[in-house]
Amino acid sequence: MSGVQDSLEIKFRLIDGSDIGPKSFPAAASVATLKESILSQWPKEKANAPRTVKDVKIISAGKILENNKTVGECRSGLCDVPGGITTMHVVVSQPPQEKEKKATNNLKQNTCACIVL
Repeated sequence: MSGVQDSLEIKFRLIDGSDIGPKSFPAAASVATLKESILSQWPKEKANAPRTVKDVKIISAGKILENNKTVGECRSGLCDVPGGITTMHVVVSQPPQEKEKKATNNLKQNTCACIVL
C-alpha cells in the first residue's frame, strides 16, 4: 500500500472536456510542478493556452490547489483507490489586458440618458 502513498496517477481535464495525461507524480511534488507539467503538455491546437504557471488553476475535490502545497497534502480520500487515476480540473485565467478591455467595453455600452420635460 506504500506505492499508493508514494505517487499518484493524475490526469488533467481541460475546460473543453479533453484531457492531459494521465501521468504519475510523486506525493512530494508541488502543485507548481503539476502546473509546469500542464504547460509543457498543453495541446498546441488549443487557442486558450496559458502563458505562465500563474495563468493556470488546478481544482481537485472542489478546491483550488495552492502552488506551495504538495500532491500528498492536496489529495482527498477519493485518491486512495489502488491503481486509480485522479482527475483534476484545469482553469486558465485570462491575461489582465483582456479583462481590462472587456471592462472598458462594458462601461461604454452602459449608457443612460435623461430627458427634461
